[in-house]
Amino acid sequence: MTFIREKEGIALVTALMLTLISLTIIMALLYMVTQGITQSSQYKKYHTALDASYGGSEVVLKDILPTVLQNYSSASLINTVQTSFSNINLTVLTNQTCLQSKLLKATSNWPSGCSSVSDPTKSPDMSFNLQAANGANPFIVYSKIIDTVPGNSDTSGLQLEGSGVAESSSLLTPQQVPYIYRMEVQGERKDNPTAHATLDVLYAY
Repeated sequence: MTFIREKEGIALVTALMLTLISLTIIMALLYMVTQGITQSSQYKKYHTALDASYGGSEVVLKDILPTVLQNYSSASLINTVQTSFSNINLTVLTNQTCLQSKLLKATSNWPSGCSSVSDPTKSPDMSFNLQAANGANPFIVYSKIIDTVPGNSDTSGLQLEGSGVAESSSLLTPQQVPYIYRMEVQGERKDNPTAHATLDVLYAY
């Protein structure tokens, strides 16, 4: 019986195994680094879009909606609102009948064409642009009323309507029951719609 004393084959196999293990560790590290960079980028995009959505909701609730309410009975409501906010390219995307119904009627009484779908990009009431810092592509903000609970607030913003109360009396004032609107506001990067964030807003007037 003869014994094989040549061990070069074992050394080669050992070297190959160590190389494979090293490559596996390196690939795992590269994957972790790549995933970390991707997640960090997505996180930054989302929070930028979220800031745009917050800013857009401020514009809608504090500027645009009060203007709409003050002119809701005007035959030129849409033109008036768009002209007032032409600096942000405001576009009213719904018709006037639908917009007026959303302002003053319960959701169940809206015309059949009025959308109450929660996605603000599907048949939105309006959209406008928000400029980004450092010359980056702007954000598009979509806004839509998806639910209305009627109240007794005076839409002129001056006083309560006082339904059922003698308004001439200075001693009697009606209890305020505000209009309550549930709104969806979404901000998204103009050149990258996947970078977006949506806010569900409850507005009492």
